[in-house]
Amino acid sequence: MVKLNKIYTKTGDDGTTGLVSGPRRLKNDLRVEAYGTIDETNSAIGVARLHTTGVSELDAMLMRIQNDLFDLGADLSTPQTDEPLSYEPLRIVDSQVERIEQDIDRLNADLEPLRSFILPAGSHASAHLHFARTIARRAERLMVALARSEGEQVSPTAMKYINRLSDFLFVAARHANDHGRADVLWVPGKNR
Repeated sequence: MVKLNKIYTKTGDDGTTGLVSGPRRLKNDLRVEAYGTIDETNSAIGVARLHTTGVSELDAMLMRIQNDLFDLGADLSTPQTDEPLSYEPLRIVDSQVERIEQDIDRLNADLEPLRSFILPAGSHASAHLHFARTIARRAERLMVALARSEGEQVSPTAMKYINRLSDFLFVAARHANDHGRADVLWVPGKNR
């Protein structure tokens, strides 16, 4: 159980932060950037949820995803190493990926078919969900860069989860736009 008695520790005053497993990294380290962007995604979803209360089952799905994103942050902040840990680190698991895929399918089943690319607009909920989607894509790019960095690992399941999350947020944004009926369509070259 997490217990926070004191919010400031002064240990980060030198520009470093501690990973769950103990080592300190610079605050602009790629791993810290990746899990920091997961936190940013989570916050953007929290703002979107201001507009999803009562929108079918969407708000409950988003709440579960917010919890998953804390799991993903814990996963990323506990690097996989050959050294044994004194505890079982929290990792994203296949069932979390499968659940988000089921949620995508559930929401997508009621959507109007796409006739064009859509603009990130429409209802308040939709616009905020599109914004969260773009932050999730940035998190994914950072996770890919981290996974390809020498001496670093990112679990394949965590990679699947973040990829599915942006797909979910796209479908959720359309769902929040009256099941796609209120989507704002891109008109190529309209303003030339």
